[in-house]
Formats: sequence, C-alpha cells, structure tokens
Amino acid sequence: MKKTDLKKKLTTMQYEVTQCNGTEPPFQNEYWDATDEGIYVDIISGKPLFSSKDKYDAGCGWPSFTKPIEAAEITEHKDSSHGMVRTEVRSKTADAHLGHVFPDGPEPTKLRYCINSAALRFIAKENLEEEGYGEYKALFDKP
Repeated sequence: MKKTDLKKKLTTMQYEVTQCNGTEPPFQNEYWDATDEGIYVDIISGKPLFSSKDKYDAGCGWPSFTKPIEAAEITEHKDSSHGMVRTEVRSKTADAHLGHVFPDGPEPTKLRYCINSAALRFIAKENLEEEGYGEYKALFDKP
C-alpha cells in the first residue's frame, strides 16, 4: 500500500508508529491493559500476530507477549537508535514497525514482545469466524 493511501487509512498515531518507527505513550494506549480473549492482527495487512493467551502484564505500559502466533509474520532487525541496542520487530507482509523484543520475559520463552497498540487491531474470540480468522478459534478451546 502506498504511503499516501496509508495516511488516509491510518490515524496519525498508527501512521507514526508503523511507518516512522514511532512509539506511543506508555499506559495511554488502547491495549496495554486489555484482558479480553482474542487475537491481535497487523493494523495494515490484517495478518495474525499475537494471541491474548500469550499476553501478560510486564508493567511497561504497552501490550507484552511471550511469542507471536505466526512467527513467520514477524521479522527482527537491529535497532541502535536512542543510544541503545535493541531488537526491533516488524510485520513481514506490511513491513510495519510493531515494537521491540527483549530477553527479559517469563518462562518458557523468556521473551517480551513489547508492541505498540497503534500497530494492532484486536479481534475478539467470539468474532474470529465472522472476521475471517476462524482457524484461530482452537487457541481458545477448553481441553
């Protein structure tokens, strides 16, 4: 999608985060404290990225996940901006900046995917089928 089309489709914050490697304010974003069950998809491509099953409160003010639900849709890049070295995560299909991954998360992965809400759209588990994500309903089935 062209940058001019994205500027029309996305909010100012969504554009700043996904296209300009921005960061939204901590504790002042849509999903940092969300607890509903469902999946989080790329705001641009709609590709599934994370599940609420892997979301946890890292106390950082942004949604944090232990792993992606579709690892092939996440790319990692060295980020040496802001006087530090971090690992940036981007969505593969849309090449959108999502956030960063850190090695300080909980077991078993010890990873913390710290993701900007502005890069995501939430699909509640009860809406997965109608939104075209029916194959992910199994993530929320009780054994």
